[in-house]
Amino acid sequence: MVSLASSAQHSVPQKWRRPVRQRSRLVRRTGPAHSRVEFAHPSEQEFARFLDYYRIRWVYEPVSFPIAWEGTRVSEMFTPDFYLPEHEMYVELTTMKQSLVTPKNRKLRLLRELYPDLNVRLLYRKDYQQLLAKAGYGAVEVQNLRKQDVGDILISPVELETRVRALGRKISRDYRGQSLVLVGVLKGVTFFLADLAREIKVPFVIDYLELRRYAGAQPHDRVRIARDVDYPIEGRHVLLVEDIVNTGFTLDYVLSELHARGPASIEVVTLLDRTLRRLVKVPIRYVGFQIPNDYVVGYGLDYRELYRNLPFICTLRSSVYDIPTTGAVHQQPEARE
Repeated sequence: MVSLASSAQHSVPQKWRRPVRQRSRLVRRTGPAHSRVEFAHPSEQEFARFLDYYRIRWVYEPVSFPIAWEGTRVSEMFTPDFYLPEHEMYVELTTMKQSLVTPKNRKLRLLRELYPDLNVRLLYRKDYQQLLAKAGYGAVEVQNLRKQDVGDILISPVELETRVRALGRKISRDYRGQSLVLVGVLKGVTFFLADLAREIKVPFVIDYLELRRYAGAQPHDRVRIARDVDYPIEGRHVLLVEDIVNTGFTLDYVLSELHARGPASIEVVTLLDRTLRRLVKVPIRYVGFQIPNDYVVGYGLDYRELYRNLPFICTLRSSVYDIPTTGAVHQQPEARE
């Protein structure tokens, strides 16, 4: 194998260093550009959506660059994820931790040595997350959002879209030949309920509950219904739609209230389930994602009414809600029980 040290570009004949055009990854010819291509990783589709919004032309994995040879035969190549023709730049994404990208850094270093005129940029996971968090695809103006406020992106827009579509298909199969009453628990459920409703193919009506919390000695004393459903649910199949379930106390209270009204059935679908906080066993038939014990925002979930319009779900750094006061212990914001 040809040694590729600092003199790599001098030891390899120029005629060997020819980019190899890759087969097209196009899978359909209609729809937004990011929906036409078969991507190897969800993060690549996210980046393509970001580029589409800003009308930046891109090509996915158009060429591979030889970087090692055995005799005259190419033994290793490097294929950048994207080429941006208007900027004459290649972009390589890595969503791995920086400590785990040594092999990719080695390849990139060889690529730059062998092709010194090539403009290539490596985006690390942190760079990529901050880019998405700061821009939010530009679809909304996110008030007071700073990149240092946002921790890890737990669930991307593509993952949300894919999972909500799957939930809608399953619910449609399970309730084939029946009609539903979808009851959303305000406010965080708004985005999820709207997207889920579009994927459900059986007849349904939509109604809402709003809860109010009180400082009570017992968990069940902390919540009451502030806005009740308008639609009568007696004898109907009810699907309660939640944004997130934590301890289960709130859900247990709501289910007991609705069961008392004589529905034919009640099932629960929740976008997020934080089982690490569960104290009450509650029946949840449909779950979008299991999440860790972190404070999360985005896709309808807020902190002090901010961050709801982020197109992904991410953790909020504790520095945002840790407010030092004299003699006080820093407190995480209250989350739904």
